[in-house]
Amino acid sequence: MPRALPDPGFWAGRRVLVTGHTGFKGRWLTLWLRALGAEVTGFARRDGGDVADAAAVRAAVAGFRPEVVFHLAGLATVQLGYEDPASVYTVNVVGTANVLQAVRESDSVRVVVGVTSDKCYLDQGSEWAYHEDDRLGGYDPYSSSKAAQELVIAAFRDSILAARGIAVASVRAGNVIGGGDDTPGRLVPDLVRAALAGKPLQVRAPAARRPWQHVLNPLEGYLLLAERLADDPTFATAWNFGPAQADSHPVEWIVERMRGRWPGGLDVDYAERPAVHEAAIPTVDSTRAHTRLGWRPPWDLAAAIDMTVEWHLGRRDGRDPVELSLEQIERHGARTPARSEGVG
Repeated sequence: MPRALPDPGFWAGRRVLVTGHTGFKGRWLTLWLRALGAEVTGFARRDGGDVADAAAVRAAVAGFRPEVVFHLAGLATVQLGYEDPASVYTVNVVGTANVLQAVRESDSVRVVVGVTSDKCYLDQGSEWAYHEDDRLGGYDPYSSSKAAQELVIAAFRDSILAARGIAVASVRAGNVIGGGDDTPGRLVPDLVRAALAGKPLQVRAPAARRPWQHVLNPLEGYLLLAERLADDPTFATAWNFGPAQADSHPVEWIVERMRGRWPGGLDVDYAERPAVHEAAIPTVDSTRAHTRLGWRPPWDLAAAIDMTVEWHLGRRDGRDPVELSLEQIERHGARTPARSEGVG
């Protein structure tokens, strides 16, 4: 199946609600939707909206009357789960139930895409690539909250919303990188902060592998999925959107790729020290998205790093971040190869 691209004809004038629109993924998705012609509104804590507040969620859905809902709002790191597990369950699980209950009461919503995580799976070992029907689990609070979120989505979809003609799917992707991510404790944002400040950074577990991908890759899949959900209820299920297993690289590879792209290099000290428990290589099998959606993301991990560095250098040099992001969205969608030579 050839690569599919989001259809501006589908999105033009369509009313879309994005929860978590001020987060890393949410900002990129909102920009992309608006570039496609959609009428978008957001709901996020930074703007005074809290998905844990059921009344506020109902008011947002009833007031805007969206046709499509992308639910991205949530607490997004394993470390937060250890620091404040109760809040992680409240936001990720109860918040999801609140959004779906508001959808249930709406007469406008026809499509919901709920964004969870590849960490929703029960850890089967380092060589396992997770399929959508594999067992859910979660050793730590964050991961188990994502598994619980999946159960909430499935229950609402199968027992309540499908009968009302509302198509609901969940999407599972892992580590994403790109311009504008300022999340503390994540490798690439920490490297960018250190480089911009001219300070050294200590990097733990250089041999650990992670399936990073550019943020636009899974977002393209989410858009394609929402389009299909609008006219085919058989797409209302769980979907993986992850990089190829061959594109999973160790932390040191990421650091050295960035070091070679950043003018003047990076000052990095590698240190092996214990970290919070995570699956060794939490990779997912995305065959379903490839074969049924025609999802063929154009940027591999090397290109993703290059695009991330390019964005941050442009921002450093005074360019408008929205303009930088829209340029990369256009290049991604136009199938323009990301340059792999030095950036800067």
